[in-house]
Amino acid sequence: MFSRPLSRVLIGGFARRSLTSQARNNSGRQQYQWSRARWNFGRAKSTGVAATVALSGGIAFVLHASNAPSDKKLATSSKVDYNEVRKSIAALLDDNNFDDGSYGPLLVRLGWHASGTYSHIDSTGGSNGGCMRFQPESDWGANKGLHLARQRLESVYHKYPGLTYADLYTLAAVVAIEEMGGPKIKWRPGRCDHPDGKKSPPDGRLPDAAQGAQHIRDIFYRMGFTDQEIVALVGAHSLGRCHTDRSGFEGPWTFAPTTFSNEYFRLLLEEKWQIRRWKGPKQYEDVKTKTLMMLPADMALIEDPEFRKYVVQYAKDGDTFAKDFAAAFEKLLELGVDFKTTDGNNKSLWSRIFG
Repeated sequence: MFSRPLSRVLIGGFARRSLTSQARNNSGRQQYQWSRARWNFGRAKSTGVAATVALSGGIAFVLHASNAPSDKKLATSSKVDYNEVRKSIAALLDDNNFDDGSYGPLLVRLGWHASGTYSHIDSTGGSNGGCMRFQPESDWGANKGLHLARQRLESVYHKYPGLTYADLYTLAAVVAIEEMGGPKIKWRPGRCDHPDGKKSPPDGRLPDAAQGAQHIRDIFYRMGFTDQEIVALVGAHSLGRCHTDRSGFEGPWTFAPTTFSNEYFRLLLEEKWQIRRWKGPKQYEDVKTKTLMMLPADMALIEDPEFRKYVVQYAKDGDTFAKDFAAAFEKLLELGVDFKTTDGNNKSLWSRIFG
């Protein structure tokens, strides 16, 4: 979930489906062999919206629903068969000629970046509007390479009249996570598409991979997340790898960059890490194989005592991680969206919190 300091690019993609092995304050390539079978996380049901208020330094952060008139859009037409949309997205994931053989990681990054710009302070940003397809958002350093994801999804958008880009980008991330063995994530339609990029928030709202714990909290508290939710969301680094042509960093976090698991946390704690000697920005490599990498922001999760306790918890309990991740990711994708339906039964995030 982190971008490099100058280009502000979110790290690499998020990944594919196999793993091979013979070795083993809140919130090498040795042979590792896991099958293509999905991680058995029990796919626990999400329990709805997590904490409504995150406290830091005595300041309460409360989520706000967007008040922009154009955001008050009725839910996407019922003629859109979202089960079919899901199937169409899933059919686009595998590609042996792309990255680790899957577009899945890139689609997760797309959904994350489309949503992670939200600010509770002024109710700007977030997934509503699908503004990433326009300038200035499309040209941000943090979104470098995401045009490939948007292009990949274009055929799906045109196949289903009534489908919005904003819904498509977020649903694509959900489908990618689930297809890579992750938990079932609650998702619903209702995001509108803005006609241009005038409502895009200012650049600089996505995390900087070179920074430490305080920066991480500043970024995520702005969206309304707790320390536990922050660690859960960063656990998506179990997927994907960094690319020098996007973030400047290089390498995967785990030996199975296309399988959703709690390996990121286990490796972060159990492997020995050293600063990599290379011409790129500061990053860490595992001492044993020198094939894995961690970012300064990753290391901050075990250096900060409040973050570390959740890293320890998730390293030990993959089911709990999967459940907490699903709830936090649902929340991320809904920030700033005031869902409306013709019958009034599909309540907005704001309504679900405050009634």
